[in-house]
Amino acid sequence: MKRVTGIGGIFFLSPAAKRLRAWYAEHLGLALNDWGSCVFEWREKDAPRRVGATAWSIKDATSTYFAPSRERFMVNYRVENLDAMLAALKREGVKVDAKREDSEFGRFAWIYDPEGRKLELWQPAEEPAPKRKPKKKPAARRRA
Repeated sequence: MKRVTGIGGIFFLSPAAKRLRAWYAEHLGLALNDWGSCVFEWREKDAPRRVGATAWSIKDATSTYFAPSRERFMVNYRVENLDAMLAALKREGVKVDAKREDSEFGRFAWIYDPEGRKLELWQPAEEPAPKRKPKKKPAARRRA
């Protein structure tokens, strides 16, 4: 079973989140969406037609999203099979949060490293296969 397949996102807290987002947009050119996040799109190595994404976001320092961790950042790790991964981690004695979230973006769960850092696990939603247009057969050439 594959474990982590990539980084799904990097999130951190700031007491001046709005100002810091503006700094990143101005100086590093990050294209921020309505939620103050930036989404980097890329292609899967073994399935180049499939688009993947890595999110980057600055949350306000008052956010409780990382709780009970006291860290000011959290990494979201992409996984292929969230249920199998959580079962394996539980067997290995890893602290697994009981909370789960299903959304249009996929399935989410949280675990804690030995120092109490909250880590987010994400199984992306399956994308429907892109519809292909049937290839047109070339017209037969007439011989003169």
